[in-house]
Amino acid sequence: MGFDIHLGLTPWEFGKLDARSLCSQAQWAEAQGFESLWLPENHFGENALPDPLTMLAAVAGATERIKLGTTSYLLTLRNPLQAAEQVAVLDNLSGGRLILGVGRGYAPDMLKAFHVPPSQKRRIFAWTLETMQAAWAGEKVSLSGKSELVENPSQSAADTPQEEGVQVFPQPVQKPHPPLWVAAFGPKALAQAGRLGLPYLCSPMESLGKLKDNYAAHRQASMDAGVSPPEVVPLMRSVFISEDTSLLSQVRELLAQRSDNPRVMPDEDLDDWAWIGTRDQVTARLAEYVEELGMTHLVATRLRVPGLATEDLQASLVSLMDIVRS
Repeated sequence: MGFDIHLGLTPWEFGKLDARSLCSQAQWAEAQGFESLWLPENHFGENALPDPLTMLAAVAGATERIKLGTTSYLLTLRNPLQAAEQVAVLDNLSGGRLILGVGRGYAPDMLKAFHVPPSQKRRIFAWTLETMQAAWAGEKVSLSGKSELVENPSQSAADTPQEEGVQVFPQPVQKPHPPLWVAAFGPKALAQAGRLGLPYLCSPMESLGKLKDNYAAHRQASMDAGVSPPEVVPLMRSVFISEDTSLLSQVRELLAQRSDNPRVMPDEDLDDWAWIGTRDQVTARLAEYVEELGMTHLVATRLRVPGLATEDLQASLVSLMDIVRS
């Protein structure tokens, strides 16, 4: 059958945060034919991954073809000039292989720790992204007066002092910049992504029914803003494939026990957001998502289940590749 979609994945092992482990997983994925490797950004927990660009820079030197993606590079936490520089550096290091998934951050405690007013996160996100895009276009960019504008929404941009600005170097290899996706969950974030005309990257824990509503809202926001809805429709899903029914039962039970999923409705269960099954079962789920959502990119995310053998996880990923490419 086969599917004409881009197939990516996240690393399946984060127990050892060293370059050797991460690069070994990326090299294996590239050898199997996976087209992209993705890392999230999160802060302050024991398993925090606060700097995905640095981690992907290590992968860039150990691989040749696989694209390198962030699922949620948090623009609200960063100086836009420095962020534009760092993204451009990674795009150069990788030879133009970066896909930049950007986000705002949703945890109020995290935002406050970085002195970001939670009520202003969408405004700061938009300003930061606009500034980065101007820098990548080679424009002279000044931040003078912009922080006051962000902190004081009633202030007019015309009232803020302007300086000549600076140009950012290096410029990204990809023109005008690496592909941009927007991580979004709530209606305001979905609408913002739609108005920008950028693909929306969903949570891997939302049900198909919820995703239908979200993608419809995202497309409508694009049309209302007079921009073309993006052709790229990416999805992240938790996937595990095996013909061993006992192992599948074990994975389902452990995942259900360990996943407190606030994004599902009371009448929804594990099967509404995770693909755990035989090859035939997962093939049917994949076909359903392509048909219902027009999915163009699939990112298989790691299972947050302890004790699974690396061999079983890799065999599952090989099966997924076979389904997509056969």
